[in-house]
Formats: sequence, structure tokens, C-alpha cells
Amino acid sequence: MESGVNREIRLAARPVGFPKDSDFELAETPIPEPADGEILVRNVYISVDPYMRSRMNDTKSYVPSFQIGEPMTGGAVGQVLESRHDAVSRGDWVNTMMGWREYYVADGSAVMKIDPGLAPVQKALGVLGLTGWTAYVGLLDLGRPKQGETVFVSAACGAVGSVVGQIAKLKGCRVVGSAGSAEKVAKARSEFGYDEAFNYKEETPAEALDRLCPEGIDVYFENVGGDHLAAALPRMNTFGRIALCGMVSQYNDTEVRPGPSWVPLLTNRLSVRGFIISDHFDRLPDFLRDMGAWIREGKIRDEETVVAGIENAPTAFMGLLRGENRGKMLVKVGPDAPVEA
Repeated sequence: MESGVNREIRLAARPVGFPKDSDFELAETPIPEPADGEILVRNVYISVDPYMRSRMNDTKSYVPSFQIGEPMTGGAVGQVLESRHDAVSRGDWVNTMMGWREYYVADGSAVMKIDPGLAPVQKALGVLGLTGWTAYVGLLDLGRPKQGETVFVSAACGAVGSVVGQIAKLKGCRVVGSAGSAEKVAKARSEFGYDEAFNYKEETPAEALDRLCPEGIDVYFENVGGDHLAAALPRMNTFGRIALCGMVSQYNDTEVRPGPSWVPLLTNRLSVRGFIISDHFDRLPDFLRDMGAWIREGKIRDEETVVAGIENAPTAFMGLLRGENRGKMLVKVGPDAPVEA
């Protein structure tokens, strides 16, 4: 039986605008004990993601808000230390939404076991997890790209955007992306296969898209919102498609921004659809099959930024909102050596 202290991050206050350190609390509790049918898991990696910012507000959304004084949750991979469930063994790796803590107990039937051949294991949170799955479904099912079309991706070097760009290239598209630094622009081209990319801090999206997409945009994969969406809409081609994945530039707003003109939706007969990946579980087997093959064949590359220590999870999250990450932002909360038999 494990004994000792479990550390977890709780929401201490609802952020007003951009989050700050005092909005989070590091708390200590005893390591819990599993009951019949439960397992005890030690987290090794946790994911921090932009959507978590909206969960810090007390508003109605597609997922319940975090509660003040309660531990936060999110994607995590960990290893089973004790099992009282027949289908899960000590030493198994599992993928859950029980992040932002070092240890937890869970119903053994409610966790997803990770293929023991997956290495490194944290890919289950990134390119082979919700991140890659989001890119796959959003582009292929909503964007429906055709060979020779132009695909524009905002946040081209983000965890999702970097995968979207590579899949679009595999489908024979011309791909243009935006990023927040010269380094990221270069990386989008050299590592993620983008045909063109621009630094939105040096050139407005409207100016860049006029320059880089003179024949218009067929598919826009939206991660940013704000001036990116306003610039893309009037430059969409007839029957263009927009996949609304996220609008990170607006997550810290305290007032509703004026919206862009929706006239192009009518005149160009555009299809615009927001999506939440949890609505697309039917596509998970196809995603795992295709993405696994692309990775083995060297057709998809991914990047990670790893911050050490559960106590630094808020710092990692705020860094993500500032765009300080390269690819997937992860927090390593414990050792990743296998549990001894």
C-alpha cells in the first residue's frame, strides 16, 4: 500500500482577464486508498490546454466549470500502483481526465489502458491523443479538404495546428499558417510542411492573407479567433469550409468583442461549424489507425514543451496562453520508470 502525500492543484479564485498565480492553490492530501473495483494511479504526465481557461469561468458551456476549492481536472497519463479491479493490473499505463494531481483513485472500468508498446507514453496526450484526434476530425470531417485546395491554419505551430498542417499536406493541399514569432514561422515551414507562414505580430492577418492567398482560402482551421477570423471570412472562396476548434485570443476577454461581418457566409455559401472532439468517438478507431501509420512512416512529426513539477502546472498553463510553448504543453509530475513487479 502506498503512503505519503498527494499534491494537487485547486482553483482558488475565478480569474478576471488573464489568470494569475493567486487564482491557483497547491494543496496536500493523503494518498487515497482504492476500494473494491478501484485502482490507485500515480500520474506521470498531465496536459494543460487552452479550453481549460473557459472552465475557470462560472458560465454554462459544453463541460462543467471548475469549482473553487476543488482540484482541477484534465488529460493525464499515469501508471497503476494498486489494483482492485480484475481488468487492470499493477504496472498498467492508463489515460484519464484526472490530471492536476499526483495520485488518484478511479473506477477501473472507467479508464483507458494505453498500449504498452507506445513510447514515449506521453504521446497518448498529444499526437496520439486528444490533440491529434482533434486535428484529424476537425480537418478531415469538417474541413473536407480536396487536393489542390488552399488551407489556412491559425496557430500553425500549436499542438493542434502543427498536426492539422501536416495532415493537409498529406491530402495534397497548399497550406498557409500563422504563428507568433519568426522562430515559429520558420519551424512551420521546415518541420511541419507549411508552404507559407506569417508572423501575426509583425503583419496583420488581413495583409498576410492578401499576400499569401491571392486566390482565396478553401478551408480555414480556426484556433485563434479575433482578427484572424475577421481576416479569413471575406477571403474564403465559394463553398469554403471553416472548422471552429478554438478562439484562444478571446478566452481572457472580460467583455464581448464586436464580431466580424457574416455577409461572406451568405454570399460565398460558406459552411461554418464548431466542434468538440468528445462528440466524435465514432472516429477514434480510424484516427488511431491512420495516425499510428503516419507516425511509423515518418509522415507526421510532433513537438512537446515539458515543465517539471505539479507545483508548476499553473505556470505552464499561463505560458501556454502566452504562446510560450512549442507544440504540446505537458507537465511531468512524477518519474516515468516502470513499477517493479
